[in-house]
Amino acid sequence: MQALWVSSCAFTLAEDPHMTRALKLMSETPLIDGHNDLPWQLRKQFNNELNEVDLNTLNTTHTNIPKIKEGRLGAQFWSAYVPCESQYKDAVRQTLEQIDVVHRMCQKYPETFMFATSSQEIMNAFSMSKTASLIGVEGGHSIDSSLGTLRIMYQLGVRYLTLTHSCNTPWADNWLVDTGSEPSQHNGLSPFGKQLIVEMNRLGMLIDLAHVTVAVMNQVLDMSKAPVIFSHSSAYKVCPHKRNVPDDILKSVNQTGGIVMVNFYNDYVTCNKMAKLSDVADHFDHIKKVAGAGIIGFGGDYDGVTRLPEGLEDVSKVPKLVAELLRRGWTDDEVKAALGNNLLRVLTAVEKVRDSLSGTNPDDVPIPYEEVKNPCRTSYGYPNAGAIRSLSALVLLLTLALQALVTV
Repeated sequence: MQALWVSSCAFTLAEDPHMTRALKLMSETPLIDGHNDLPWQLRKQFNNELNEVDLNTLNTTHTNIPKIKEGRLGAQFWSAYVPCESQYKDAVRQTLEQIDVVHRMCQKYPETFMFATSSQEIMNAFSMSKTASLIGVEGGHSIDSSLGTLRIMYQLGVRYLTLTHSCNTPWADNWLVDTGSEPSQHNGLSPFGKQLIVEMNRLGMLIDLAHVTVAVMNQVLDMSKAPVIFSHSSAYKVCPHKRNVPDDILKSVNQTGGIVMVNFYNDYVTCNKMAKLSDVADHFDHIKKVAGAGIIGFGGDYDGVTRLPEGLEDVSKVPKLVAELLRRGWTDDEVKAALGNNLLRVLTAVEKVRDSLSGTNPDDVPIPYEEVKNPCRTSYGYPNAGAIRSLSALVLLLTLALQALVTV
């Protein structure tokens, strides 16, 4: 990244000393973004046919290789997202395909991307001027209520799970419950949801609280042994949208060593269709005021939203936001914390908790069958469910027999 900074200095020095300083800091500390939906755009636009795409010239997305380089993107959590409509159907398959497309993207462009799964690997990629590429699964429906599926996804390189997207799972409530538009099913987390948190701690997988209810936020913050993340959420006090984080939660995140990675989506920035770069900086300022610079990160949500602030139209523009923070009096250390040091600290802490639990057996107690019973799910392995199914079949046969007698 040093070469990028040197090449940029010539034309920024006279124009804007804050931008010059921003680029220098970004050459020393990786910009780590918590959430980018380019993989979903690859599915939507190309059905994941990477052979039909050139990320050097792609111009229908917020993200491509030239924009990544101009934006000094040091590390990215690429979102393995599939819609809530896939829940109880083919969510696991679709999610695996999104994980696969991230791996293939790294393989196709090795000069730009380096697949990463740890804090050390992020720094290794940064030292080679490559964008460290991590995976986050956006939505608990993607694991189909299976701890085994969670573990397999971890083995495939997934390093965070957003507990819900915009739908309840059989074990956690989503943010829409707090709007009153959906009923609570679990008052936060179900007992299985709490099992999941414990297993994520054991695995060393980041727990992402973007998209969940305040009740889930509080329960996880109380019980998790490792710090948590909000991969793409902003400050509720600045924009009172239920996808954002209230001040009391910001303080709890500070107390537990976590991070809130600020979302750039206009609707979460100004609660309006329009926003400016300075409005996003207001969220950074507010979070710093309430809970300190040590919990802040970047979570742009590029390629996952339809409206972005003026001045932050794509991933190439992020250095302008860094310059704006410096213009507002942020110190070098505070900016470096928000750029990447906070996320590196959180990920390192999660890895330490994992290592401390290395002697703990994986949790192999499945979710109760009655909590996930649906027409698309078989019950193999659940002895009581088999008995219930046999009883149901017997009742059906008796009913049919009675009906036959009546008609005779």
